[in-house]
Amino acid sequence: MFTKALPYSGNDQSINLFAALFITVSQRRFPPPESAVRLRLTPRDTSFFDLLADLASHLVTGANLLSELLGADRAGRKVLAKKLADTEHAADDATHSIMRRLNQTFVTPFDRDDISGLASALDDCMDYMEEAGDLIVLYKLDELPARVSDQIQVLQRCAELTAEAMPHLRSMGDLTDYWVEVNSLENQADKIHRKLLAQMFDEITDPIHLMKLKEVVETLEFAADAFETVANMVETIALKES
Repeated sequence: MFTKALPYSGNDQSINLFAALFITVSQRRFPPPESAVRLRLTPRDTSFFDLLADLASHLVTGANLLSELLGADRAGRKVLAKKLADTEHAADDATHSIMRRLNQTFVTPFDRDDISGLASALDDCMDYMEEAGDLIVLYKLDELPARVSDQIQVLQRCAELTAEAMPHLRSMGDLTDYWVEVNSLENQADKIHRKLLAQMFDEITDPIHLMKLKEVVETLEFAADAFETVANMVETIALKES
């Protein structure tokens, strides 16, 4: 085939040069299989799994502190609000550690935008829980409707599920039940929230007290939404990496 396109001219050096050029171009366009294997085996920084798990553990602590705060007296609430703020700061530090690690790492276990987005979403959960506890103390809401406790119980379960799910990101396995249950819990939180608002508007006549309580209730609902956002992100990551 090549002898017809390039008839022999008697110059062996020209033929050898052409052959070498052809082989070089072919290797660049069609790399040998072992090159692909080496690319897949490039070491990845797996410390992100531990860092995300550490961040999620603060959410469990925060949700439990929020539950304790709800049942405490005014003096006890101030102490617990301080612990809740400390936990929020610890979650911030954990988030910053993940971001710094991203800036220092060339090969990540999955998409770096997904890692940063997941870390930020986890931190949002903690921010809303800390805000709700702080508002209860600042507004001196000594008595709260029973359904506020129901809201916090949903957050506690979401936090537990989230902390349990993070280690499974290593294999992307056994995560389906996690995001399904968190989505179900968020739907439950929506129903509690709507019933609670209806109860408040029916029973509370003091508009200032109503505004204060409504802000707390809304913040707890935002926390439930934030946990659902985390679950949805984990589902997306798992599907992309499967």
